[in-house]
Parts: sequence; structure tokens; C-alpha cells
Amino acid sequence: MQDIIHTNPSRLHDNPLQVLKSYYQLTKPRIILLLLITTAAGMWLAAEGEVDPLLLLVTMTGGTLAAGSANTINCIYDSDIDHIMERTRWRPIPSGRVKRRDALIFAAALAVTSFTLLTVFANLLAALLAMSGIVFYVAIYTHWLKRHSTQNIVIGGAAGAIPPLVGWAAVTGELSWTAWLLFGIIFLWTPPHFWALAIMIRDEYRDVGVPMLPVIEGDEPTAKQIWIYTLILIPSTLLLVYPLGTSGAVYAAIALWLGAIFIQKAWQLLQTPEDRDVARSLFKYSIFYMMLLCAGMVVDSLPATHQMTMALGENLQTWMGSAMALL
Repeated sequence: MQDIIHTNPSRLHDNPLQVLKSYYQLTKPRIILLLLITTAAGMWLAAEGEVDPLLLLVTMTGGTLAAGSANTINCIYDSDIDHIMERTRWRPIPSGRVKRRDALIFAAALAVTSFTLLTVFANLLAALLAMSGIVFYVAIYTHWLKRHSTQNIVIGGAAGAIPPLVGWAAVTGELSWTAWLLFGIIFLWTPPHFWALAIMIRDEYRDVGVPMLPVIEGDEPTAKQIWIYTLILIPSTLLLVYPLGTSGAVYAAIALWLGAIFIQKAWQLLQTPEDRDVARSLFKYSIFYMMLLCAGMVVDSLPATHQMTMALGENLQTWMGSAMALL
């Protein structure tokens, strides 16, 4: 792609702190936070609630660097349309604060550091999975799908579903059915999450020629797809309880509560697919949903939670036995 920015970046920075801030913004830190939460959930489940602090620090740092690398390359590739869209024209490259060449060097440095850190302090599988996330996000989603297919979010969602695999692999050195279920949960969550956003900013995507589902098919078919994916997602989250048995009653209660609200909001959008406020509400809740769902996995995995639920179960069994004796 031709570089459409000719502004001298050095003129847009008054001090080194602003330079650091620009490179920090290239990594899209708000997106990384959610990826780290899913990574942590994978680690806690794999470690049965007792994660080694050093391994946690290394894995989270490595994941941050890998995600930052992928997001930076995405910023480079999309700098042409980012310059047009009001929501993204403030980003460092389209605004002229960072040159594309410098951003590419920065992305490469982040990727190499991530791979080295995870290989040395975790294991090679975790490092390779992190690198596969970069490749999938850049090559499959950003380069191939985003500008050419209405299914860009569906298939591209696999990139965002890799972090829990990294977390699980860092702890165990392998991937289990539970790890792949975590992957599947995030994979199914991604279309409702991003399509709700796409309904909100449909006109911006249309203006830059990105074939998001609402742009090509319309809001109503998109709302129907969101509804279908939501109905598949919610039961899938309960597979951690049965048949896998990785999580217990505490997680089940949280998943059911969060899922019921998700279904309610998806149903509201299905009834009023062109209502941007309803789409915005679903989009914001979807972030909240994933954060709390992962928190529920972590809390449920803790030894203290197991002890509490066992004690409650025993007390309930005793109470029921006493009640039956009285009858």
C-alpha cells in the first residue's frame, strides 16, 4: 500500500513521553486487556486454581507483546482506511505521529521478544501459539478476510480465541479438550460482539469499503445471525461443567446469569435491528460478559471455592437427611 501520510512525525511530538504514548497506542491496549483476561482464565483452569506467579507474569507479558505486535501490524495495514474513518483517524499512523516503517520495526521487536520470553520461561508450544495468533490475525483476518468477505469476523475470530490456548499450554505444555472448549467459547462470542459494533458504525464501514455483514446484508439479517450465535454460545459455556467437569457450581451459576442477560439483549436487537442504541448496549455488555465469565472460571477454580462448595454440599446433605428423618 502507498503511504498516504506525509507529515513529519517528529513535529507532532513535543517530548519523548509523547513518542512512547504514540507507540503504546499502536498496540491497542484496550483490546489487549480482554485478551489477557482470557489468557489468565486458561492458566487458572489448567493449574486448578494455583498458578505459579512467575509463570503468570511471563505468560501475560509474552501475550501482551504478541498481541501488541499483531495490533501494530494491523494499524500499518489499515492506515489508509483509518485515515478516512472518523473513529480511527486519530491513530498514530494516519495522524502522522508514527511512520509505517518505524511501526513495522516496532512490531517485529515485540514479536521476537514475545517468542523468546515464552520459549525460555514457559515452553515452545505456548510461544508457537502466540506467534500463530499474530500470523492468523495479520494474514488471514487483516489481509485476506477483512476487506473481502462478510464472514471476516467469524473466521477471523479464531485469532482472538488463541490466548486461552497460550495460557493453558504455558501451564501444562499441551492442549486438552478444555483448552479447545475455551477456544470455541471465544470463537462463538466474537460474531455477536463485533457485529453489534458493526451495526453501530455501519456507515463508516460502508464508506471505506469494508464488507461487514450489516453493510452487505443489512441490519436485520445481522441481528438474526447475532441471535443464532448467542443461542449456541450460552449452552457451550456450560460444557465446562458437564461433561468436562473442569468447572463447578459457582461457575455454572455465573454463566447462567450472564448468559440470560446476553440472550435478553440479543433478543432486543432482533426485535429492533436498526436501533443503534440497542446495538451499542449489546456491544458493551458483550465485553462485560466475557470479563465476568472468565472471572467466574478463575473464582470457581480456586481451592477455597472448592472447599466452600464441598462444605455447603455436606451441610445441605445433612439438612436433607434430618428433614427426611423427621418425616
